[in-house]
Amino acid sequence: MEERIKQLIELFKRTEQEISTAIIGQREIIDFVLIGMIAGGNVLLEGMPGLGKTQLVKTIGRVLNMDFSRIQFTPDLMPSDITGTDIFVKAEEGGGFQFQKGPVFANIVLADEINRATPKTQSALLEAMQEKTVTCGKNTYALPKPFFVLATQNPIEQEGTYPLPEAQLDRFMFKLNVAFPTAKELMEIVNLTTAAEQYQPQPVADASLFDEIFKVSQQVPMADAVADFAMNLVIKTHPENGWEQAQKYILSGASPRAAQAIVTASKIRAVLNGRYNVSFEDVKSVAKPVLCHRILLNFEAMSDGITAEKLVDTLLNEK
Repeated sequence: MEERIKQLIELFKRTEQEISTAIIGQREIIDFVLIGMIAGGNVLLEGMPGLGKTQLVKTIGRVLNMDFSRIQFTPDLMPSDITGTDIFVKAEEGGGFQFQKGPVFANIVLADEINRATPKTQSALLEAMQEKTVTCGKNTYALPKPFFVLATQNPIEQEGTYPLPEAQLDRFMFKLNVAFPTAKELMEIVNLTTAAEQYQPQPVADASLFDEIFKVSQQVPMADAVADFAMNLVIKTHPENGWEQAQKYILSGASPRAAQAIVTASKIRAVLNGRYNVSFEDVKSVAKPVLCHRILLNFEAMSDGITAEKLVDTLLNEK
């Protein structure tokens, strides 16, 4: 068993390395996206246009040899453009309605610029993200296994964006902020993308890698003290539970999904670092991408310039 775990970790590192051949920098972002996928979760990437969010998702699909589908979200996109619809098919012996599958029927679905579509269209993904099914009329259709939504969005301050509703944000295991590259990374990106011949990442793994790592991580023990620390992070985001900063700045706190995500992601991180126990550091490292998008701030927080990231930092640094 121990030897097999070493082999899985080695294959995971090779997967990371192959993705990094096409994505300069952003190593932490790559790690979190892969951890989220191992857990069977969905991931939201936020950043200004042109930072390589779409390229990252496409590269992951190629390296993992999974069926990939891209949906470009626009204001005129309709829910049926995502899920599919019943169409009438003519036949010699009478016709009938058949379900025409939409682009959501894939292993990895890139919801590109998801917040440029209307809330009605955004909600078309709700069932798929949670139940892994699509309902059309009276019929429910199972999505392929595995199934992941990797979405990108532009900052909500930009023109032509519709903020995602809290119910949909809660279905994303992680929300990751993609930063602008450093000067060195920017030069590497320019050299890579303007070369006469560009390297195409090759498939090095498949879905079975994630499945095996996840099954191993489920067996990883979590000490009571570490589990209590993780649960308290979620509980303190609720104003009614007495944390002073929450009472002052938070309208509503993180859901039970946040607690599940912290525990699952911490165990996976421990396995990928070659440990068979969860540390406080594992919990701290995954807390921000799990919690920040699940915290709804009040008007006082906005007027004082307080962000969810600042509140979670304060929470993690408290004794």
